Amino acid sequence: MSALSFDVFWSFRSPYSYLLTPRLVDLVRAHDVACNVRIVYPIAVRQADFFSNADPLWVFYLMKDTYRTSQYLGMPYRWPSPDPVTMDPATRSYPKEQPHIHRLSHLGVAAAERGRGLEFIAEVSALIWNGATDNWHTGDHLARAAGRAGLDLAEMDAAVAADETHYIARIETNQTDQRKGGHYGVPLMVLDDEPFFGQDRFDQLKWRLEQKGLTPR
Repeated sequence: MSALSFDVFWSFRSPYSYLLTPRLVDLVRAHDVACNVRIVYPIAVRQADFFSNADPLWVFYLMKDTYRTSQYLGMPYRWPSPDPVTMDPATRSYPKEQPHIHRLSHLGVAAAERGRGLEFIAEVSALIWNGATDNWHTGDHLARAAGRAGLDLAEMDAAVAADETHYIARIETNQTDQRKGGHYGVPLMVLDDEPFFGQDRFDQLKWRLEQKGLTPR
């Protein structure tokens, strides 16, 4: 077991979570550190009227900044088709029934419980966000992504269906711990009770890990 570890609170609907993840993968691959994946529901699911009440500049800047950040990082990026979260375009609110994000989030918990959380979110977020795949939720796209992460999608789907309340409870615990960690947004990395919010805080996280004795594998 790695001497150092940190939590990452992460959402499948967050473009910034996607943009951060390859650096987390590289960090764990190259150094003796563990990344504990803590899946949370996106703010649109936790607070259905969030975007209908948000200043229009919030969404405008989000779109501009995420495309700029993807270019800066050299990562392919496009808003997903379909969006993992279903929106009512008339009211800009989000219905309670959310088949895509609930399934993805619960699968993310299942992957973390099987010790492959980081691998799973890396593969699935790339599938959803890199712009190469329309209708990422159909056919065998998710199954193949799970397979690349060393997981069996059918087995995980069956496990979630058999005890969905367990996975909901795990996400609710993650969301409580996220706020205890110091923020409500994603991606949020927490190292020894110190929060690092946003993909642009990765370098500071690594700097702090180095202060705490981060070593190469």
